[in-house]
Amino acid sequence: MPAKSPVIVDLKFIPEEVEAALGGAFPDREVINRADPAQKDRDLSGIDYAVVWKSAPDLFSRAPDLKVVFSGGAGVDHVLTLPGLPNVPLVRFVDRTLTTRMSEWVVMQCLLHLRQHRAYEALAQKREWRDLIQPEAADVTVGIMGMGVLGQDAARKLATMGFKVVGWSRTKRAMEGMDTYGAADLDAFLARTDFLVGLLPLTAETKGIFNADLFAKLSRKGPLGAPVFINAGRGGSQVEADILECLDSGVLAAASLDVFEEEPLSPDSRFWTMPNVYVTPHVAASSDVRALFAHVEEQIARFESGLPLEHVVDRLAGY
Repeated sequence: MPAKSPVIVDLKFIPEEVEAALGGAFPDREVINRADPAQKDRDLSGIDYAVVWKSAPDLFSRAPDLKVVFSGGAGVDHVLTLPGLPNVPLVRFVDRTLTTRMSEWVVMQCLLHLRQHRAYEALAQKREWRDLIQPEAADVTVGIMGMGVLGQDAARKLATMGFKVVGWSRTKRAMEGMDTYGAADLDAFLARTDFLVGLLPLTAETKGIFNADLFAKLSRKGPLGAPVFINAGRGGSQVEADILECLDSGVLAAASLDVFEEEPLSPDSRFWTMPNVYVTPHVAASSDVRALFAHVEEQIARFESGLPLEHVVDRLAGY
């Protein structure tokens, strides 16, 4: 019986977390962790599988015989732009842990804005005991752009919290008990939206979609007087100069940003210090590395048994 192909791991995650997860992963095959200095000059030819997240630019030239590439996250735009990407199946990471983490972040941000948390933080700094007029979730319509697995789960959980929820995607996705919209109905969707949540993949169609023109079409009838922008999709989908301009002018009341046009976010960015902006470092849906490796093991087992891979990316669509 021929030896099983090793797996290349090229993940820009927390190194200690990757190392710990590898302790119980891929027990029947060798793992080549490119974060290990001992593997720096390793010959990567003849290897079938690679697990990548913001991998080294020389990976595909060094590993010319790959049969499947696995993304370390739900997004794949960082893989699609890597030099030398081979014409083999690209599999994105879909897992309960990733989905629930994203929903937790989205719900948390909506609640922080709803409950005027920054205003109360400012009052606490002054040791000022003062009640603010408090709307409830039912007073707010959250519009989610991007109704894939992550968007649908976030929509259900926001609805459970009492928010009104509407959804938009290029191809309309029906959800029971919820109004959803397709590409032609974007303006109607925006006109209903008080809190706009971005969960879109980055494609040619979505690049820069969150801009001043779009923000101007959002509802201004919500309880905060102006809309809130919350983005955990991709930084390339937002125009940050427009976000700043709209926050300064009052077109937007506030924002929560987990992703940025350039990452890491520059220490000089105004977003860090703005009192109406929450910044997190692209961690809304951080991958559970153990779950990632279990997912890869399952897909390799399917592939080697002659079964179709799951969650294969449509490269033309970009997701």
